[in-house]
Amino acid sequence: MKTTAIQKLMTKNLIKLNLEDSLTKAESLFKKHNIRHLPVVRGSKIVGMLSYNDLLRISFADSTNDDGDTVETTVYDMFSLEQVMSKQVSYVNASDPIGKAADLFTKENFHALPVLENDNLVGIVTTTDMIRHYNTHCN
Repeated sequence: MKTTAIQKLMTKNLIKLNLEDSLTKAESLFKKHNIRHLPVVRGSKIVGMLSYNDLLRISFADSTNDDGDTVETTVYDMFSLEQVMSKQVSYVNASDPIGKAADLFTKENFHALPVLENDNLVGIVTTTDMIRHYNTHCN
């Protein structure tokens, strides 16, 4: 049986943050694109990962002020992206078999992994991508 490479199921149209971006921008991207993980880059090099849960740890990301519809972002101004993101980033290569990502997801309790090619960020693979792949190809 032929193994499938991660590049076949990874998300290539990346939404990412630059290291200098604000946490307010991060929250906006999470909500606008309905995603839970953002790679953080300096140029094309991965330097961290930020999850929506990372934001929740420092604030109530959905809290509103008295008018009921403005997100309170004061707490975001107290931290930099670099302070909140995960800096110890595990990754997979685009040509790796999907089993490598599955192993990392289960052993390390990750839900998203950056995908590199020649040390450059080229995609992201998530547990949702794995489930979609399984449902499409294994049922």
